[in-house]
Amino acid sequence: MPKRIGAKITGVAGFVPPRVVTNFDLEKIVDTNDEWIRTRTGIRERRYADPGVASSHLGAEAAKTLLAAKAMSPDEIEMIVVATVTPDMLFPATACLIQHRLGASKAWGFDLSGACSGFVYALTTGAQFVGAGTHKKVLVIGSDVMTSILDYKDRATCVLFGDGAGAVLLEPAASESEGILDFANDIDGSGGCNLYMPAGGSLHPASAETVEKRMHYVHQEGQLVFKYAVRRMAELACQLLERNGLTSRDLALVVPHQANLRIIRAMQERLGIDDSKVLVNIDRFGNTTAATIPLGLMDAVQQKRLHKGDLVLLIAVGAGYTTGAVLLRWAY
Repeated sequence: MPKRIGAKITGVAGFVPPRVVTNFDLEKIVDTNDEWIRTRTGIRERRYADPGVASSHLGAEAAKTLLAAKAMSPDEIEMIVVATVTPDMLFPATACLIQHRLGASKAWGFDLSGACSGFVYALTTGAQFVGAGTHKKVLVIGSDVMTSILDYKDRATCVLFGDGAGAVLLEPAASESEGILDFANDIDGSGGCNLYMPAGGSLHPASAETVEKRMHYVHQEGQLVFKYAVRRMAELACQLLERNGLTSRDLALVVPHQANLRIIRAMQERLGIDDSKVLVNIDRFGNTTAATIPLGLMDAVQQKRLHKGDLVLLIAVGAGYTTGAVLLRWAY
């Protein structure tokens, strides 16, 4: 059997809509206030897409920025994997729409639904095609327009989310010591009823009744999701480090899903790492679902917090429940 090829991230970019919505803006339309939101979530502001702007638009802009930075032609892309729970439509796939917007005529691709863990799942999926030796340039995108499914009568949920997209390029690693070292993904379907959108699928197709019952919005049992996320993020991080003979002290940076600052700090405390090793941007973007981790990587690159050879942990928990973690050596 031929030796497996490693996959590494060679480029990262993000895109958020220009419209900034602060907690004070939300005070005008929801029975809430800035202090309540900040102390419970860590969020100060988020970005909202304008009407008519969908996940494919945001994802394509992130991809275009990445291609421009890499001086790459869209024709060089061989595969596009898009993580999203807010596709433009049920079909065709958002990957098809992004491929067309980019003019990536030689690429194939598909969508992946893993909620807030979606980007991690998409990254590990794309890495398998690079590792198999069948693809050399794979574009992995996380893009969500969560404001399209928010219920502004649910004040505990509607303040949490924003819109955004991020993209990374995967290419073959030069050695086993760089790029993606390992990953751990799992699901627990027993928690599916704690964070979901009830209607819009084959079980409850859109109807006057589902609209009237507000079934096309995010529904969340916040405390249950919080407890699960804190426990599983720490457990999976420790599991991944231990089986690779590493500890949290070896980490240069953790890029966690940005759902709630208290979840991030609780995980951080359990791992025993300080603030300097944890990327936090929830204050500026809120929870952008599949986009949070690539936007975090974008910030880390721009802030010069990543250096070649750094050990990096990406970790997320999302609806499903889904949990995903990737351990990698930064390659550029």
